[in-house]
Amino acid sequence: MESRLLFALEEQGLSVFSFRDAMRLLRASNDATKNVLYRLKRKKRIQEILKGKYLFVPARAGIEGQWTEDVYLVLSKIMKPDYYVGFWTALNYWGMTEQIPNTVFVAITSRARDFEFGSQKIKFITLAKNRFTGLISQQTKWGEFNISSKEKTIIDCLLFPQYCGGLTEAAKALWNARKELNWNLLLGLIEKIGVGTPRRRLGFLLEQLNLQEDVQRRLQEPLKGFAWADPSRQKKVLAYDKKWGLKVNVDKQALTHWMET
Repeated sequence: MESRLLFALEEQGLSVFSFRDAMRLLRASNDATKNVLYRLKRKKRIQEILKGKYLFVPARAGIEGQWTEDVYLVLSKIMKPDYYVGFWTALNYWGMTEQIPNTVFVAITSRARDFEFGSQKIKFITLAKNRFTGLISQQTKWGEFNISSKEKTIIDCLLFPQYCGGLTEAAKALWNARKELNWNLLLGLIEKIGVGTPRRRLGFLLEQLNLQEDVQRRLQEPLKGFAWADPSRQKKVLAYDKKWGLKVNVDKQALTHWMET
């Protein structure tokens, strides 16, 4: 039965399949299918990537059972349309940082368990529906997948610096993409998600980097209270920035030290 399932998966090109798919292909009972899948997992011919979702490891992967199926394609097959690759992963994809995160960050609108895919960890970030916007489709040799646009990637990193390597990585991304970003689109997305913190952090970073004075003016608005400049850092106030309504807990040298290398 194991050979029958492997042959059927190969024949139908099913790199990702469900428990129900296995039952259908085997024409077997629930218990018999469980036993087949258990044995194939032990032999490293399949990998369970989510509950009831499996990755087929073709024989050409070699004796160690290591398979390089594109993780983005796997995500497109196991997730509903409402997902996108984002945050630090998107920063790297768009060339806005040279850092290569070991974790693939994925934005979704519902909850899902994190899982490991080969040597990579897949971490899901649940967003409110009004924040789930700005995604685009990209093509790879394996197929299409969803990823945040450059502009939405910046906003997500300002909204959740802890998933992007901190505010320093956000500053680096702004600098590296300064000639490529559509600033009108970026500001429009900030208005659409209706959250004030990205506006404050963006204005603060643009001022620190001496970029886009006109955008800085458009970002200014009456503010109430103070938010942390970088919630991923120690909550120790170095200064209060009244212009941008931020409790600054990162100094300029830490924000821009990458410019010196």
